[in-house]
Amino acid sequence: MKKITLALLFFISSSFYLIAQDNLVINKMIEEVTFLASDQLEGRETGTKSEKIAAKYIEYKFREYNLLPKGTDGYFQYFESTIKSHPHSSIEDKKIKGINVVGYLDNSQKETVIIGAHYDHLGYGHAGSLHDGEKEIHNGADDNASGVSILINLADELADNKEYNYLFIAFSGEEHGLLGSSYYAKNPTIDLKTVRFMINFDMVGRLNDDKALALNGVGTSSCWDDLTDKANKYNFKLVKSDPGIGPSDHTSFYLQNIPVLHLFTGQHEDYHKPSDDVEKINFIGMYFIMSYVENIIEKSVTIDDFDFKETANDTTATPRFKVTLGIMPDYLYHGKGLRIDGVTKNKTADNSGILKGDIIIQLGTIEVTDIYKYMEGLSKYNPGDSTTVKVKRQDEVLEISIIF
Repeated sequence: MKKITLALLFFISSSFYLIAQDNLVINKMIEEVTFLASDQLEGRETGTKSEKIAAKYIEYKFREYNLLPKGTDGYFQYFESTIKSHPHSSIEDKKIKGINVVGYLDNSQKETVIIGAHYDHLGYGHAGSLHDGEKEIHNGADDNASGVSILINLADELADNKEYNYLFIAFSGEEHGLLGSSYYAKNPTIDLKTVRFMINFDMVGRLNDDKALALNGVGTSSCWDDLTDKANKYNFKLVKSDPGIGPSDHTSFYLQNIPVLHLFTGQHEDYHKPSDDVEKINFIGMYFIMSYVENIIEKSVTIDDFDFKETANDTTATPRFKVTLGIMPDYLYHGKGLRIDGVTKNKTADNSGILKGDIIIQLGTIEVTDIYKYMEGLSKYNPGDSTTVKVKRQDEVLEISIIF
């Protein structure tokens, strides 16, 4: 904690545009992420005691900012699901009970903006872990204590913007497949027809030096593209994608015909590993992202018709696949091909000599222009099949043989 504070003080002292109020918010973010990503919470896995502690903490914060309870049991909305085990595993299916935490800022307006972020993580590392070793706590500082902290602070920051009602939802069950957000979207506690748009924060704690910020779901309304540019007074390098369906909770609301926007600062080597800790969080970046969204919401007030649009290239249209290379895509890469941001040890890519930083340009006979063509290529193969992968490595194109 001392290292975080000293680094932060140094940064703030050299940044003339941060005033005392901004520093107060940043310090609150440090406190929140530090608690949510502490070993005490044991990774916040859905259905565990640590999930309940995290839910109580978020409830306390909602009360602090005078949000009204909007769950089905006070601030809480409970949901149940069965987690299927691997078909060849001796482990039985597991029933879990999760908790969404829901708060409401009622300004007696006709339209509501939903702000969402998932607070659950992997506990000691279930099937989604990329950790190669003994069981350890997966604290999930970036994934997604960072998003929850921004959500909490927006509850305070938006109190003066009375042009909308605001619904704040901290989802659980995201790591098991968007369970909490899907349940809420099908069992809402407000009329979803009154929702103007939904904004989702997931992994927003690692803003890099280039200030690259991914915006997913830009195609779900004709208003998003221009609005997100006009609100960008922080000079983010915006990396935009159209689809409303993706691997986070905004998907559940897009499927209810609601315009969505998902903010994301990119994949990293600590993703789904015990090393995703608070010391690596860029709190200044989090503050700027929060302020950017506040600006988006403020500027959206002048738009008469915030329309909804269905988007092409949704992942529901992408073929399912039975194999994987064992890579982490660079979601902030905007060039041709699929840039690799990480390689999992002892998986196909690692065993074949494919490296972090390589750009996949062809998989078998499929030319890879983006992540969707990459997934199309994977869908052609079964375990045990062999093929070739063409990668661009700096200025050289390599053809590498692989066996899935």
